[in-house]
Amino acid sequence: MATNVLGGALQPCSLDPLTGYYRDGCCNTGQGDTGVHTVCAIMTAEFLEFSKAAGNDLSTPMPQYGFDGLKPGDQWCLCAPRWQEAFEAGSAPKVVLDATHIQTLEWCDLAALQAHAV
Repeated sequence: MATNVLGGALQPCSLDPLTGYYRDGCCNTGQGDTGVHTVCAIMTAEFLEFSKAAGNDLSTPMPQYGFDGLKPGDQWCLCAPRWQEAFEAGSAPKVVLDATHIQTLEWCDLAALQAHAV
């Protein structure tokens, strides 16, 4: 069983929209996950704009990939390096710590994540 950043069992992040590198609702990670999709983040308009400007448009639907686009309030397994980048720019979204994979700590500081916890 996967572990979260608090040392407990990794909890689901979102089933609607269905998230996770493995599309299992959890921020699990593995060998093929080069983006490190481990942070369970709650989308905000500010973060979605930040991500779009940084080259990763998460809000525009892409039906060819079965992706409806994210809106503020959606929970999503975000790439740890992108969360850190947003944090450093003052645009980090809130985080669900119980659903954030422990490997996130290779990219992000626990105190920063805790400061953005819901």
